[in-house]
Amino acid sequence: MLSTTPAGASPAADAAYRSVSALTGAGLWDQVIDEIDGRRIRVGERWFVDWASCNYLGLDLDTEIMDAIDPQVRRWGTHPSWSRMLGSPRLYPMIEERLTALLGAPDTLVLPTISQIHLSVIPALAGKGHILMDARAHRTIYDGCVHARGLGATLRRFRTEDADHLAELLREVPPGTPALVCMDGVNSMTGNTPDLRRFAAVCRESGATLYIDDAHGFGVIGEPGPAGTIPYGLRGNAIVRHYGLDYDNIVLVGGFSKAYSSMLAFIACPTPVKEYLKVAAAPYLYSGPVPTAALATVLAGLDVNERRGEVLRAELHRKTGRILDHLAELGVRTPNVSGYPLVQVPLNNAEELPAVADRLLDRGIYVTLAPYPGVPKDEVGFRIQVTAAHTDEQVDELLATLSALGTEVLRRR
Repeated sequence: MLSTTPAGASPAADAAYRSVSALTGAGLWDQVIDEIDGRRIRVGERWFVDWASCNYLGLDLDTEIMDAIDPQVRRWGTHPSWSRMLGSPRLYPMIEERLTALLGAPDTLVLPTISQIHLSVIPALAGKGHILMDARAHRTIYDGCVHARGLGATLRRFRTEDADHLAELLREVPPGTPALVCMDGVNSMTGNTPDLRRFAAVCRESGATLYIDDAHGFGVIGEPGPAGTIPYGLRGNAIVRHYGLDYDNIVLVGGFSKAYSSMLAFIACPTPVKEYLKVAAAPYLYSGPVPTAALATVLAGLDVNERRGEVLRAELHRKTGRILDHLAELGVRTPNVSGYPLVQVPLNNAEELPAVADRLLDRGIYVTLAPYPGVPKDEVGFRIQVTAAHTDEQVDELLATLSALGTEVLRRR
């Protein structure tokens, strides 16, 4: 067994290895979960409340969703194993048609995962042009951009939330050269969104295509509603509609693995782009499809979203608000200013993360850790992911735990 990273590894890789090694023993990293009971999970003999799940609407526990699986499996088998290039079960176009209508997009293409989309679609759209990537974009976006660079694209980073810096870099792109701007929608750590109207305007002024990964926004945030609508908006149709924009010069990527609790991802784009990706994107050409059960739960999830989505999002908003309000009362800092259900809690001392993980587990709280170098040192801490399926009693237990940690451990506002 290697005791350290391989010779020649980068300092960042070595730091990541040492960080993971320390955290593995803390019990909140690389665990095998033996059983679930609602939002409780069992690891070995111990039960915890799960605050690390991204099942925002709680559809993973919804009996209507579960009951939709068997009829489709009986019809299609467990896994029709054609690549989409060869043939798509009727379930695929059914999903694309409904998804296109929900998003208000020109067209959509569904593929297995967002990671596969980034690795294949970013290079296909960028070609040998220029890519401008948000400096804090998700690692899977970065991987896709690096792959594109290896195929001949020029890659540069712009400062997070700095549309003026992006505009400056776009002015340096040679005339007539394609430009692709890659960034997150709802950020997976802060829970915040960029000023999308401003970034979209900058891209349109320069003729660049804006490529957005809204993995954590789809199903949660949506188009503005009438007065009294919760700040998340309506329908859960993602960040483009949330900001009242159309899809001119915008490609939206999202997935069903978060709010919809199912394995499938999508690209919302003009129909000519979709047709191009059918011959340029490897997952369409060569990947096996997702299991029938996943396609069935996506279709059932779209039904539930139409009938009960606003009720679920209202619960999600209320429970997230309780946590954010409590942190404010304690004087504890969180970068979350959106009210969306990803609440990052930084520590005063990054070196205390393993000890804090132990304290959380002692109180039956299971969260997502945020170690360095995954986040900057002054943001090391943990992330709370709220779902509509959490009970108010479980929220009470979490609030009591946050109070017990207090500002001696948690970073002050």
